[in-house]
Amino acid sequence: MKKAELLIPVGNMECLIAAIHNGADAVYLGGKRFGARAYSNNFDNEEMIKAIKMCHLYGVKIYVTVNTMIYNEEVQDVIDYLNFLYINNVDAVIMQDNGMIGLVRRILPDLEVHVSTQAHNHNEAAISHYKSLGCTRVVFDRESSLESIKSIKTDIEKEVFVYGALCICYSGNCLFSALNGGRSANRGMCVGSCRLPYTLIKDNKVCDNGYLLSTKDLNTMDKLKYILGAEIDSLKIEGRMKSKEYVAVVTKTYRKLIDQYYNNETMILDDKDRKDLLKTYNREFTEGYLFNEESIMNNKSSNHQGVKIGTVVGVNNKRVTIKLDDDIHQEDAIRFAKPNKGMYVNSLYNEKGLLVASAKQGDIISVDNKDRIMVKDLLGSDVLKTIDFLLNKELNSVLEKKISVKMAFYGAIGEEAKLVLNDGTYEVIESGSILEEARTASVNKERIIEQLSKLGSTPFKADDIKVVVDDNLFINIKELNELRRKATDQLILLREGKMKSDNMSDIPGIVTKQAGKPKISILTRNEEQLELAIRNNLDIIYTTDEDLYYKYKDNKNVYLRLDRVLESHKDYNDEKLLCTEFGSVVRYGKNNKIRSDYYLNVANDYTINKMIDLCANAVTLSAELEIEQLNKISNKADTEIVVYGRLECMIIKNNIFNIDKEKTFLVDEKGNRYPVLYNNDFTHIFNSKPVNMIDKLNKMSKFGTYRIELFDENVFQVQTIIKSIQNMIQ
Repeated sequence: MKKAELLIPVGNMECLIAAIHNGADAVYLGGKRFGARAYSNNFDNEEMIKAIKMCHLYGVKIYVTVNTMIYNEEVQDVIDYLNFLYINNVDAVIMQDNGMIGLVRRILPDLEVHVSTQAHNHNEAAISHYKSLGCTRVVFDRESSLESIKSIKTDIEKEVFVYGALCICYSGNCLFSALNGGRSANRGMCVGSCRLPYTLIKDNKVCDNGYLLSTKDLNTMDKLKYILGAEIDSLKIEGRMKSKEYVAVVTKTYRKLIDQYYNNETMILDDKDRKDLLKTYNREFTEGYLFNEESIMNNKSSNHQGVKIGTVVGVNNKRVTIKLDDDIHQEDAIRFAKPNKGMYVNSLYNEKGLLVASAKQGDIISVDNKDRIMVKDLLGSDVLKTIDFLLNKELNSVLEKKISVKMAFYGAIGEEAKLVLNDGTYEVIESGSILEEARTASVNKERIIEQLSKLGSTPFKADDIKVVVDDNLFINIKELNELRRKATDQLILLREGKMKSDNMSDIPGIVTKQAGKPKISILTRNEEQLELAIRNNLDIIYTTDEDLYYKYKDNKNVYLRLDRVLESHKDYNDEKLLCTEFGSVVRYGKNNKIRSDYYLNVANDYTINKMIDLCANAVTLSAELEIEQLNKISNKADTEIVVYGRLECMIIKNNIFNIDKEKTFLVDEKGNRYPVLYNNDFTHIFNSKPVNMIDKLNKMSKFGTYRIELFDENVFQVQTIIKSIQNMIQ
């Protein structure tokens, strides 16, 4: 039986060490650029080489994230970086941009590629295409159920998230951060818009408020046996921005459960295991979409919740008095739930007001009221422990992982001493000087074994030491130690691996195509808008309504915009389609007239070419591109850009706000109103205001098609927008 891999996130060298020594089978990490966690510490090139060698020394695989949307001007840098990773023996790279994936598979065919969850992997069509390119693994959307993942028949490794933070929006489909914070989640710079407070308004009535987009954290430990039984190849933990303590406790806990499963033991977590997980990081837990759980939201707080350790029973300007439900120690960190304020426990007082180092369950203690929190805000509040000093001390003192080896020493009078070191994969043989008969005291087997066993400063431990020597043999102990040192040094080098030769092919050139007479496309959401577009004789008219499409499809300009999440694809033949996810491009390109939408995050010419190779008649560029990036696109004839529209910030699985037919908005702390729609079991959140680049069209190069993306604009507004664009591009 092939064992599932335990894949651990590491944001720095301390986390890497914690992952290795607590039982990771593989780790994933990022460099200083091109990874989807730009705000993690990440690894520079020198650190990356060190990390690769360390992982391989301990038999741990290492995958590097290169999973951002790539701009044209970055292509050469990305390829150079991927070549650097290949030469230095990285086990795989994790990528999002399907055009760059195709390019890398062409010019670096021996570099293993895993397809990132940022690529929105959820259906057979897309996954089978990645397999055809030579990709070896896909990381599934967090929204995919275990049953839907099992139904994928493509012979490719399957990786799923089993623990850690959840994105509320489908990964690779979130524009909230880019449109409102100016930082693209598809470029690794998410500002966490989903972790902020909002007010929910339906038909002008306030229905709810709080952290309405903030999810609980994923925790599948109680159902891990079902995941392992589904033959999932890799169990992925989230958390490249988490602490080394988080990495340590999650790794060792999952390692314990996985080993129990494969040893046919009962999979059990004790109370300490569960409490340790809560203490290191949690926003409450959910088993997530993997098991079709609908209760994934934690509207109360987006912060680490810790564990409850007591209740506030008294407050004054100087101190806060707490009745303990659990132990507390000086240097712990606590948070008061009601005002949501936290502090380190630098000074801890017992009931008599004396300073103490710790206190037990049932005790009454006091801490300094550092923020001068008012009685009315604090009395009766739960007290949460968010950092456990003693637990962190325990986690940081984990024993170093040791690599089992077998040793054999051969000593015959008149022949060279020989030491053989074998780790099951590599065998090292070191020879010494010609051995002589002892003139006084000989060296016995026990002494030789004692010296060879001294591996404490190395990553090895000797499970078996075989000694075959002549009687009355003399060997210098210093030489024996030197043989051991040389053998272990040589085995370390073999395990770390040698650099590969640079055999990268040349990067192919890109197509330069200037746009001719520009076209105008328009996305309509109702029949009135669609009919107005027809009367204006617009070149391309998209509708989101399939019934309307079939009603007006005889008009050669009318296209149907497909859904963004399609676990299966219905049969379309000889239709006109706007494809919003990669599987649809693959599935429908040959038998239909298709265009690809901006949700596919196309930002460079290689990805444009990829879409065209798959029979797209036109490719809509990412709505995140600024004028500077747009002007650097070489193939402008076959591309479309959105110049006006209220763009969709998020697509979310299920009806999370229980919307029926009400007019619904989310309102942020600044008063911005985000329209919310629900259909086909998906919640759609739109930006608070339209993007409008019409007055900037004279500052950019000419493109093949200019898109208007309508929402609820009336006929007069739509006519004005159309006229404005026509005036700018004529």
